[in-house]
Amino acid sequence: MRLPAEWERQSGVQMTWPDESTPWYDLPEVQRCYARIAEAILRREALLMVTADEKACRARLAEIAAADSLPLDVDAIRFVETPVNDTWARDHGGIAVFGDEGEKYLYDFVFNGWGLKFASDLDNQITRNIFYQNAFQGDVLGVDMRPYVLEGGSIDCDGKGTLLTTAECLLSVNRNEYLSREEIEGELKQAFGLDRILWLEHGGIAGDDTDSHVDILARFAPDDTIVYTACDDPSDENYAPLKAMEEDLRAFRTPDGKPYRLIPLPLPEAMYLEDYRLPASYANFLVVNGAVLVPGAGSARDKVAEEQIAKAFPGRDVEVIDCRPLLSGHGGLHCVTMNFPEGYMYV
Repeated sequence: MRLPAEWERQSGVQMTWPDESTPWYDLPEVQRCYARIAEAILRREALLMVTADEKACRARLAEIAAADSLPLDVDAIRFVETPVNDTWARDHGGIAVFGDEGEKYLYDFVFNGWGLKFASDLDNQITRNIFYQNAFQGDVLGVDMRPYVLEGGSIDCDGKGTLLTTAECLLSVNRNEYLSREEIEGELKQAFGLDRILWLEHGGIAGDDTDSHVDILARFAPDDTIVYTACDDPSDENYAPLKAMEEDLRAFRTPDGKPYRLIPLPLPEAMYLEDYRLPASYANFLVVNGAVLVPGAGSARDKVAEEQIAKAFPGRDVEVIDCRPLLSGHGGLHCVTMNFPEGYMYV
């Protein structure tokens, strides 16, 4: 098996639509943010929208497009209906892998609401529900249901056999606490055809309720590059854990023994909701065909993040999308999307 890198050619992206049944703080603004992300994806590849109510979803997207003068072609979206608890496609979405001869498999790991923090019974069924509604091409060889907990946001892969993750998340209570670190490594290596796993022993962002998903902390990029969240303000509560994470990254070596090329991203300025600090991170970007979509935070640091990410992904457009509404749900742009490599989704 091989887990491809996110920057490899894609067939499309899945999103799961937020509606009145999902626990969002400011639903109208969240829906507008989803529409902006959907439009940016559709300019480059296919989009699959999972929703509990296709008719209502279509109508709301069309309403937003008209009101915001957004050139969103709602009819170009492929809709699939299924019940949902919430809308974090990165974590409840299927994970695509390739076999030795290009066979296409879709892994469906257990999703338990980030360690039993939130309801997840419906979200845990989404992947198999949409598969049996022909959401994927006919030569995808079924849904391989894996009997342990894993969220897509907790792992990042270079497509060449190295996976990046955090000890805090994968070793946390109420996920796979019956497995040792060595046993978890064995499961991941077998599932994804990995040669090795790089564990971040440190790192975290205040307000994050995923137990330190790696996709807000550090991400692989082409040519042995890692893009990571950095903090240079000793008065910031994130300073110590992010500095310790930076030391972990500096100690990592590529398979041929060289240090990784490290590109720091600024930490967005602190934002709060009712005195609760929100876990903003530019590392929560989404790579799509020909571009990188970056979650904007509405400050001058957006431009710095854009320039740094452009260094990591030369030849791709870098597009900043204001994703502040998503922070009320403690997530970002990467969290609400799940990408699928070429040959998986209908285009």
